[in-house]
Amino acid sequence: MIPITGHTKLTCLLGSPVAHSISPMMHNTSFSALGLDYVYLCFDINEQTLGDAVKALKTMDVKGFNLTMPNKTKILEYLDELSPAAKCIGAVNTVENKDGKLIGHNTDGIGFMRSVKEHCIDVTGKTITLMGIGGAATAICAQAALDNVGEIHIFARSTSRYLPRIREVIQKLSALSSCKISIFDNDDKTALKDSLEQSALFVNATSVGMAPNTDACILEDSSLLKKDLAVADIIYNPWETKLLKMAKEKGCTSFNGYSMLLYQGAEAFKIWTGQEMPVELVRETLGK
Repeated sequence: MIPITGHTKLTCLLGSPVAHSISPMMHNTSFSALGLDYVYLCFDINEQTLGDAVKALKTMDVKGFNLTMPNKTKILEYLDELSPAAKCIGAVNTVENKDGKLIGHNTDGIGFMRSVKEHCIDVTGKTITLMGIGGAATAICAQAALDNVGEIHIFARSTSRYLPRIREVIQKLSALSSCKISIFDNDDKTALKDSLEQSALFVNATSVGMAPNTDACILEDSSLLKKDLAVADIIYNPWETKLLKMAKEKGCTSFNGYSMLLYQGAEAFKIWTGQEMPVELVRETLGK
């Protein structure tokens, strides 16, 4: 690790809880490998303490910081500017301090779309089926539309408190892209069957199947899956969810949320340093 000096630039994560985060290992490994005089720390900050924390970080002229739950929307109150994706999504996970101006970005969708490309899946002009309308799902939807996906079918609970937000995001995206986006009820099995038959990619962007509830699955069975349908689950604990096991048995190309996690961090790293994160080194280090 690069020794901390009087010139060391601070980057950090603000959220609650944050003790479990692998972001410090990702970023500090990368700083060290590239010989950059930066350090990355975690601070347990919630919505009540976020304002004071941001004011302090700005005063200290930090290079930038990440946000995780519960701060991704609250942070909007304290920023000077938003990237197009962050403005559309209405949530920020990365802040850049540019000459005293705090600029908010959302790298979650970028991270997911890079993981799609990594697995050699072409969704340009094609249809994808997306389960969920939470923060990650919204970021994926927005970036997919901006990256020229042809059509997105979103499935969500009719009682979800996020429905007004996703409708607002869809309205914004209609002005920024040619992607056609439709919302369906989770209980509409006919619509889901039709959507999967048309789709090149199926994405579970919900927490269904995450540890410790590993027996849960967003699909009742594998009958709706076909061999030429790629399947993604943004969960990476467990490494292979029940959905991904079903997809593997069907012969589908499938992957979990680990690459998304790496690539969203890599995008933040590039925003702060101007350099590419050594992703393969980070992947190897985390694997150990």
